[in-house]
Parts: sequence; structure tokens; C-alpha cells
Amino acid sequence: MKSKVYFTHRTDAEGILKLYEVLGVTLKGNVAVKLHSGEKGNQNFVKPEFVRPIIDLVQGTVVECNTAYEGARNTTPKHLELLQHHGWTKYFRVDIMDDKEDLELEIPHGKRIQKNILGAGIQKYDSMLVLSHFKGHPMGGFGGAIKQLSIGCASSAGKAYIHSAGKITDQNILWENIAEQDHFLESMADAAKSVVDYFKGNMVFINMLVNLSVDCDCCAVAEDPCMKDIGMMISLDPIAIDQACIDMVYSSKDKGRDHFVARVERQHGIHTLEASAELGFGSREYELICID
Repeated sequence: MKSKVYFTHRTDAEGILKLYEVLGVTLKGNVAVKLHSGEKGNQNFVKPEFVRPIIDLVQGTVVECNTAYEGARNTTPKHLELLQHHGWTKYFRVDIMDDKEDLELEIPHGKRIQKNILGAGIQKYDSMLVLSHFKGHPMGGFGGAIKQLSIGCASSAGKAYIHSAGKITDQNILWENIAEQDHFLESMADAAKSVVDYFKGNMVFINMLVNLSVDCDCCAVAEDPCMKDIGMMISLDPIAIDQACIDMVYSSKDKGRDHFVARVERQHGIHTLEASAELGFGSREYELICID
């Protein structure tokens, strides 16, 4: 069966609530909300007020992990200061999951890596709501649900491990150990599978096709959006929802479409979807259901 992906043209907080209602799934227990809180200086990240109603509804905790590059989020003290500056602590509980220690998950049949290194704080949670700002990415080509699951949930050491395709965990020597591009993308797919397996189906994925820049929210200096907002999607399948977003961008008549697609193709971004589908934690085949 094709995975169901629900779509709305709306790009507001009430639209997210409507998507969740239509999906008809209730996240239970202690709910982690994985999102991108934005690098210092970035203008495109989705703001707290936009996602506040859905996070309040699921009574979730906003979770993040420290980065593996210089900036305002590579240590817990700086990261917490930026979370406060960006308004996340005003509304929500926040948790830097790799604040104290890491957790290793085995990936027995991984394409490139046989383990994933996450923030050990993930063990506090029974389910996860993945709120992904769908946009471009300077290394992955695009960033959506799979990116949030992989380098998003990885600890600082885990991020270095994924970017190097399993060579190193030391962020200080990351840039001289960056993996061959397809190996990096396959490592992201491996890591994403381990998180999906960890939560055993207790996950919901929402992708927001807004502020469509070719750059990620991790960029302190990012291009302004090159496309108009498209809408939002929800699914239980992280591969299907990312594929649906890519397809919607590719089929767009927006004048900025070619610029966005060029970023995806320059980084061979579709290979992330190919590798993920081969690992079997979702499907590229989907049924798109428009709810408005």
C-alpha cells in the first residue's frame, strides 16, 4: 500500500492542527518535538509562535542536539542561550539531548554506518513529533524529515560520525574527514532508520514548505527564500513526506523553482530518498490527499 501524505495549502498554525486532526493519530506518553530552532543570524527558521499550538496540544518538549561546527549551538550553554534568544524557552520546555552523554544505537544492516550516536536524552521520550521546515541544504541538497531524524537527532559526536560516514567522532577534525557525498547521504539514511526503529512507530512527521530558501536553518548567513510558500504536509512515513515535498517543488511553476532544484541536484539530494527506501523504513510511493 502507498503511504498516505495529507496536504494543505494553508501555512498557519491552525493548518497544522487541522493536519494532525485529519491524521487521526495521538502521540502518547512523554512527547519529544524535534525541530530546528535556528542558528544565530538565520532569518528563515520557523518561529515558536507558528508551532506553539501543535506543541501545546501534544504537551511536547522541544528537543535539540549540539552541532559539530563553530557557531552559537555547538555547546550546551551557548545553545540554551540561543534557544532563549529565539523565544523557544518562553513557551516550551527545552532539552539539549546530548547535554550529558550519548547513546549508541546499532544499525546491523546499515549501508555506510553500523551505529548511530544520539543524545542520550532521547531515552526520556515515548514518542516523537518531527516538525521539519522543508528547505534546501548546503550539504544534503534538501532538508526535511530524514534530515531531522539523522543529523538532527545525532549528538555532536554523532553528527561528525554521519558527515564522515563513520570515520571520526571528533568535531575538531571533521572538515578534513568529510565523506564522499553519496556516502554521507547514505549515512544519513542509516541514522534516520535507527531513530524510526527506536520509536517503533510512535512518530508523526509534519513538513512545512515555507520560507523556501536553498540554505538550511543551520546557516548563520542564508539566502532569502527563492520560492513562495507552498503549504504543509503530515504523514506517518518520513520518506513519503520528503518525496512528496520534493515532487511538489519539482512540479512548481514558481520562478525560483530552478534555483532550488539546482541546489538539490548539485548535492545529489535525491539519493537520500533512494537509500532510505532501500533500507525499508518507509516508501517513496505515496498517496497525496489534499484536505482543502
